Amino acid sequence: MADTTHVDDESTAPRPRAVELVAELHAILDELQTVDLSPCTDDELIDVASATERAIARTTFAGDRQVAEVEARDLPGKTGYRTLTQFMNHRLRITNPVRRRKHLNATATLTCLNGDRLEPEHPTLAEAFAQGTVGTAHVQATLDVLDRIPNAVDHDVKVAAERQMAEIAEAHTPADITQLGARLLAHLDPDGTLADDSERTRRRNLWVNRQRADGTAKLTGTLTPELAARVTMLLAVWAKPGMNNPNDPYSPTGSFEDADPEALAAAAERDDRTPAQINHDALNALLKAVLDDGLLGKSHRGLPVQLIIKADLTDLIREAGLATTATGTLLPIPDLIAMAGDVQPWLAIFKDATAVPLHFGRGKRLATREQRLVSFARPDGEVCSAPGCDQPATHVELHHAQKDWAKGGLTDIDDLAPACPRHNRMVGPKPGQYTTRIARSGTDEGRCVWRLNAEPGAPPNPERLNRRPDLPRRFAHHLNIVRDEIHGPTARPGDQARSSWLTISHVIDVRPPRPGPPTPRPSPVEAHLMELLATR
Repeated sequence: MADTTHVDDESTAPRPRAVELVAELHAILDELQTVDLSPCTDDELIDVASATERAIARTTFAGDRQVAEVEARDLPGKTGYRTLTQFMNHRLRITNPVRRRKHLNATATLTCLNGDRLEPEHPTLAEAFAQGTVGTAHVQATLDVLDRIPNAVDHDVKVAAERQMAEIAEAHTPADITQLGARLLAHLDPDGTLADDSERTRRRNLWVNRQRADGTAKLTGTLTPELAARVTMLLAVWAKPGMNNPNDPYSPTGSFEDADPEALAAAAERDDRTPAQINHDALNALLKAVLDDGLLGKSHRGLPVQLIIKADLTDLIREAGLATTATGTLLPIPDLIAMAGDVQPWLAIFKDATAVPLHFGRGKRLATREQRLVSFARPDGEVCSAPGCDQPATHVELHHAQKDWAKGGLTDIDDLAPACPRHNRMVGPKPGQYTTRIARSGTDEGRCVWRLNAEPGAPPNPERLNRRPDLPRRFAHHLNIVRDEIHGPTARPGDQARSSWLTISHVIDVRPPRPGPPTPRPSPVEAHLMELLATR
């Protein structure tokens, strides 16, 4: 007779020790966040704070070890992610996965494909990180120094340098690490003879960093001698006091050698800019001249190579708020109006129906320029529609999101969605690829919905949107609530939800002025209102 008393109960199985430790860790953190600190003496409070920071570093090291195990088991591939970095970003919620991966390779023990254990690239630094005597900022500063050691340096010298830098990291701040590391690098290569052309080529880079709260962005880079020579020559002839001054309508533009000497001298007298500001304005004037002359070409991914800007009609009328360019840059409305006075913009307004052909069915596979402009005008149309992607409109293609072209999809604007080349190639039926569709109803109507395909038998991943929060609208909502709490509820006619992007959208194409004699034109605000009332 079969034994019917045995029952498999997973709930009675002992939990792995790692699971128990993490649960205990969170319980301790819950208590540590609320524990009364008043009984601590001053010295004890300092010790507690110092030990907590050390524990944070040690926890990060333990997390790196777990990420290494995740990679060894190919969990990113099993859950549908193409890369470990993508998995770290979306599933583990790691803030900067690229930097974290660099730390991991330098300080964690990894597992090779054949099962062999691969020791950390910098074992001394890894030991200090595991003990908590250095934090993530110390590790980053140390790796930045070690990465600048020329390849031609002997291996034993590199090992000694790694130990020296780990010793420095344990006793100094990240800023001190950078400064002392520069002295060590100068000692290793005092004459600069070990840094050859290939070394300089390897280190070249140029970054336009993310915009700050005031709309400005920092430009950082390491220039090759060739590019440095060209930039310095540009600044030598364009960055002169009085030249290319945006605050002076009578300032000469271009090279100082082509300027009228008397006009230049008078403009220089009025010029109160710093040398750094003069350099900035010279580069801006050069790029403006390049765009006006059409040297960048006529088309890029179906969009004209010009400043293409999206703005809200209400913001234009009240001369406040922010516009968005096709490259994803935020532009204050007053700056847009000032630019529009110089370069003769035109506005295309789409209401209910449009004269521009936007529906082609099976008659055309590639989206037209008009479709790309309308796509840019849609909510979040300034970026790729894939969740978490911030590639701007100038870098995207129009993806047949509702149904692939090869399977009978239509080249209609309400079936298309912006997708960068990488995500567009990742759409398909296999695990690790994406399935997409267009939402046909609700508040997300017209948006592209993405689902990452998991392996057969695995739980399906949720559908996701690349929803960018409407910060001005949300702020206005909170401000209205605060005012209602203070002054009482008031009716606001502008509180109703905005219309679907398929109903009303605004596209501004800022074009260079047409050649010919100047003609009188109204003020920028009057020009905008006239354009808004006109039909294209």
